[in-house]
Amino acid sequence: MKKVIIFILMINSIISFAESKFKTGLDVFLEKEFFKYSGKNIGIITNATGVTIDGVQNVDAIIEKKEIKLIKLFGPEHGIRGDIAAGTKVEDMVDKKSGLPVYSLYGATRRPTKEMLKGIDVLIYDIQDIGSRSYTFISTMAYCMQEAAKENIEFVVLDRPIPIYGEIVDGNILESEYSSFIGVYPIPYVYGMTPGELALYFNKEFGINCKLTVIKMEGYSHKMSFKETKMKWIPPSPNIPRYESAYYYPATGIMGELGTTSGGAGLGMLFELLGDEGIDGNKITNYLNNKNILGITFKNVEFIPKTGKYKDKKCSGIKLEVTDEKKYLPFATAIYIMEAFIKCYPEKNYLGTAENVGKKDMFEKAMGTAKIRKMLLEGKSAEEVINSYKKELDEFKKKREKYLLYWGWILIT
Repeated sequence: MKKVIIFILMINSIISFAESKFKTGLDVFLEKEFFKYSGKNIGIITNATGVTIDGVQNVDAIIEKKEIKLIKLFGPEHGIRGDIAAGTKVEDMVDKKSGLPVYSLYGATRRPTKEMLKGIDVLIYDIQDIGSRSYTFISTMAYCMQEAAKENIEFVVLDRPIPIYGEIVDGNILESEYSSFIGVYPIPYVYGMTPGELALYFNKEFGINCKLTVIKMEGYSHKMSFKETKMKWIPPSPNIPRYESAYYYPATGIMGELGTTSGGAGLGMLFELLGDEGIDGNKITNYLNNKNILGITFKNVEFIPKTGKYKDKKCSGIKLEVTDEKKYLPFATAIYIMEAFIKCYPEKNYLGTAENVGKKDMFEKAMGTAKIRKMLLEGKSAEEVINSYKKELDEFKKKREKYLLYWGWILIT
């Protein structure tokens, strides 16, 4: 009898997804949920990615709903329009189109102050994420949830899809002593959750306990690719110009924190390339391809960055190409890449030395631990490093299941 019930549920899921047009949490809010907030003063944390399936900006669409009142905007790293470079301070401003005040959450403060939240009844979060722990939007979300809890303000997440295959969960669990704005809570580097699911996880597992509401998407499954949503990709930051960039960011972005290699800055393929001056990229390419890493292949490439430390310098290295998104493990791939660079060119000290400080502090914050760098410098293999965090990763996967909102199958027609 149990098997029959499961089969019926699967069939119902197939029919539901086949008949359902994809809608973002914003679309669902505007069509079905906004009336619940009648008479409320709204603040919204957003950027250029906060659009409907038809490309209408959330601020413009919410203002049209006369039953509610949008009074304040909050901008994360990269600003309200998503066009400010990583790490650049963002100033408060006035939104030219709406005339509303925009408070920066990446300037003098990274969390909304009591004064900023004054007069707000409901704080909405609507930002397209990329699914990696060190991408700071989820840190902004966590901080805003904490402050909303203090002020007894309802926190609403308008959910959005994961740009990478939604069942990828990969990487070590961040150690609490390495908590920072590029990794607040102990989750894996690639966590396989939508912003709404992650908010539910944060709220319960880490005791934020804010009054949380997640407006779910419709017609979405973790088994979908971003392409299948038929949404136009809007870059959440300058270095994520395509949704595919989110596949490569966790594979090369952490090593990039050390500044010992080039990712091809200014070429529109940051995170897809990795190289250096004075090396033979073939050597690293062959090393990696001989490892037969699941879901990805590497090609030798030469490139000349247009900006940054390596500007106008001829570099040789690798180009990453995902071949199977369902088997690809981006963080594990990052470990193999680091192993390849230090094994092929030990004299280059790509991870520094045991004593070297350099930029290792930022690297270890992004990595969420000092152990992985230490293991690689000691000559441990990529396989040994990956196995070292497997138990904790498996434990996270089990906990994660309780918070998933999008089970089921889809028919692609």
